[in-house]
Amino acid sequence: MPGPVDHVTISFAGFNRAWAAWIGDRLERRGVTVVQQRWDPPVEVPLEDSLRDLTLARGQVLAVLSDWYFQLGPRGHEEWNRALREVVAAEPDRFAAVCVTVSALPGAASAFGAADLFGVGAEEAERRLLVRLGLPTDPLPEAVGARQGPRYPADVPEVWGGVPRRNTRFTGRDELLAATYEALHEARPGAGVVALHGMSGVGKTQLAAEYVYRFGSEYDVVWWVPADRRSFYRQKLAELAPELGLSTGAEYGERLRAVRDALRRGEPHSHWLLVLDGADEPEHIWDLVPTGPGHVLITSRNPEWSEHNSNLVEVPVYDREESVAFIRRRAPRLTPYDSGRLAEALEDLPLLLDQTAGWLNDSDMSVEEYIELLEGGIDQDVVKVSADFPLAFQTAWSILLNKLKETVPESVGLLRLCSFFAPDSIPLRLLHEVAWDTVVGLEALTDPDRLDQAVQQLLRYSVVRLETTVPPGRGAADPHRALHMHRMVHRMMRGELTAADHAACADAARGALAAVDRGQPSDVRMWTTYAALTPHLKWAEVLESTAPAVQDLVLDCLRYMYLSGEYGSGIRLAEPAMTSWTALLGATHPRIWDLGHHYANLLRAIGDYRTSERVERAAADYLAAEHGEHDLEHLRAAGGLAADLRGLGRYDEALRLSASIRDRYLTVLGQEDYRTLNADNNLAVSLRLLGRYGEALEQDRRTLALRRSVLGGQAPATLYSELNCAIDLRLLGHHREAEEALGQTVRRHLAAVGANNPQTLRAQHNLALCRYFAGDPAAARSALARVRRDCLRLLGEHHPLLLLITASAACAERRAGDPDRALLLHEQVVAGYRSMLGDEHPYTIGTKGNLGLMRWTLGERDVASQEIERAGSLMAETLREGHPWSIGCALNATIIRMRSGRAGEAYELGRANGRRAAALLGTDHPLTVAHRQAEDRERAEGPDFWDFEPQIV
Repeated sequence: MPGPVDHVTISFAGFNRAWAAWIGDRLERRGVTVVQQRWDPPVEVPLEDSLRDLTLARGQVLAVLSDWYFQLGPRGHEEWNRALREVVAAEPDRFAAVCVTVSALPGAASAFGAADLFGVGAEEAERRLLVRLGLPTDPLPEAVGARQGPRYPADVPEVWGGVPRRNTRFTGRDELLAATYEALHEARPGAGVVALHGMSGVGKTQLAAEYVYRFGSEYDVVWWVPADRRSFYRQKLAELAPELGLSTGAEYGERLRAVRDALRRGEPHSHWLLVLDGADEPEHIWDLVPTGPGHVLITSRNPEWSEHNSNLVEVPVYDREESVAFIRRRAPRLTPYDSGRLAEALEDLPLLLDQTAGWLNDSDMSVEEYIELLEGGIDQDVVKVSADFPLAFQTAWSILLNKLKETVPESVGLLRLCSFFAPDSIPLRLLHEVAWDTVVGLEALTDPDRLDQAVQQLLRYSVVRLETTVPPGRGAADPHRALHMHRMVHRMMRGELTAADHAACADAARGALAAVDRGQPSDVRMWTTYAALTPHLKWAEVLESTAPAVQDLVLDCLRYMYLSGEYGSGIRLAEPAMTSWTALLGATHPRIWDLGHHYANLLRAIGDYRTSERVERAAADYLAAEHGEHDLEHLRAAGGLAADLRGLGRYDEALRLSASIRDRYLTVLGQEDYRTLNADNNLAVSLRLLGRYGEALEQDRRTLALRRSVLGGQAPATLYSELNCAIDLRLLGHHREAEEALGQTVRRHLAAVGANNPQTLRAQHNLALCRYFAGDPAAARSALARVRRDCLRLLGEHHPLLLLITASAACAERRAGDPDRALLLHEQVVAGYRSMLGDEHPYTIGTKGNLGLMRWTLGERDVASQEIERAGSLMAETLREGHPWSIGCALNATIIRMRSGRAGEAYELGRANGRRAAALLGTDHPLTVAHRQAEDRERAEGPDFWDFEPQIV
């Protein structure tokens, strides 16, 4: 080597930590500064870059080569050879290596010039290491009181027994291993006890074994003892006596006492490690756990070891990156994507990953096919056991369930009933609402103490996990406590039930959910309750029940989903409910009309007006014929039908129906009933869509005052009226007044219903539009982009509100932003409205006109002129010439004619259109002013274009 080596960075796979520790110690004794760096290159980073990063350290890079060093990732030999030739071979003075394996390595690894340390003694290994680094090999003088360094990794501790073979596919867990090491070594004398606890199959034993192999060289004694039974544990611990050279008789009780005394005193060895594997009953063996200067490592499903002088280290499932790496080692044929899908389906549980990936590697079945197969429950025939995980998952859980039956039998019944709730989060309060006396064999759980005992038993064996969270706005004294069950356990529990037990558990779960429902889905304060209930509806099979309380629960949850913006989830519940309830109750049962009303609301919210019209018209016609036009159920359906007509662009028809509904509600219920107020609100919406903004504002103001009086200022309906009043002001051209009102209502929406609510997004959108139409498109551009991102995240790319916001964002981009971006957004809006509403709907016509303006801006004058003229004529045909949208489209056609040199045609169109604008909107409205400017100036530059703006129906 050129010059003396004084700094060395040791690059090693975590699997070879013991080698890195020993090499570092040997070099530090000779005055070399050593830095140890675990090699774990991110998969997304090119291998060449990761190797180059090693050279950023000062001095020499010494790689500890093994098959593990090259498998991390994992990456193929071809990729490794390419990287080694490009980086290591190009800088031979910076890289050196030692090899600690006989496995085949990539061919280009020869560029390291590795010294082979495998199969040689400590002295020869040290000599080869020093020669490779160009360091003197002369023996060092023995210093008095010199520290004792790490044991040579190839040397087994003096006493070694019972340790299982090393898992060569062990993956990740470096943080857990480090936490275990620190907990043992930082404990006070006599308290070096760590319990690795977690659910069955999570890899506790594998983790303990890897700890032994990585850090075993630091101990003189390593003794592994099965600890699931006290008698067997005593016997195996006693067998350590002769290994320690203790003079005792043959009776193992005497040997046991001698071993515990020797370990306590640290004689003849003070560096000892005792592993207690499978110690799930701490109360049975805690008194036999040795104390002294050594360490005790326990594996257990039971977290109660914390009460017995033990530090707990929870062993969770793999993180996703660990899962993918493990699967790809177990099943090399699977791609990273397939590995990720499989890991997600199995919730990253190591035992399942090992046995499933092992089976898949020997099969030609695709991962998607396998996941579909798993939906029906795990089958013994589609897992492959290995020496590392010798028990099939189903077998391991059957053994555990038998243990539970022997102690608290009701805990198994409780577990089965829990499978009728969603596995991810089962609120403990739900369990206290169950009518346990209706489930055969679980009557004892009616006693709250007995129920808590059963829950604790499940926690004790890590069958479930307790999760505690504090919801926002609530103190630590009111936490949310829920049980988490692995999905595979969830499926197993449901799959083993008889038909009678299945029916009883489902009925009990439904009853518990119904008991929590307070029938208040319109109360924002109850939304967190409904959000916690809705995930469980499917698992409790609520749609199969004819119980009125359960059906009320379904309807309340649908109402909550509509009000909170969970439209997709609501439709996925309502569609099968319509089918199920029709079969159970008949097509004309009153419950069907209730369900149909909620279903139509959700369909309308996503823009499916044609389907919602069919649902509401069928209900309205039937109920009018059966009960008359003043029947409240008929009026509710007719109100929904009017909303559908608005969505379909049939505004005149919608206005006539809205006015008739309002009058009938007023006659039947009076002015202050919430249903009359809803009808008042809907009448204003119809007026607004017809361009009668002044009348809409008057109607909205009356409705707002009454809603504040009847419902309170923070009710969503009151906030909706408040928002509508501000929108009316903006459409009337009072932008500053509207902006002030919108700023206030946005703040109130955020406080009352939160940011993740469609109504809040609508308020924020209109606030940005105020700034846009007030002459600040640059400021509006960023605000609209943010609201659009939030809406896309909350509602998805096909929602009507997103199309509306995108239309505004496209116009802002056209005036103050990126033309290419603006064109893309305009095209998306037109495509969305054409798909949702067809070519003849006013929204499609208007946004096609906006697209024409964009093409004009980009210089496509001929095509743009045709699109703008066509938008004007079609809007007038579809609505009427005196509608504000028709007036706006005509203004754009006027400007186009002026800028195309057709001044006479422009003057004729602009003059007639200006009179209509003044008559409908007043002389000071922005549209009227724009026409007056065009008429007065008759110049090519003229006024600016008018942007069409769709509205919420």
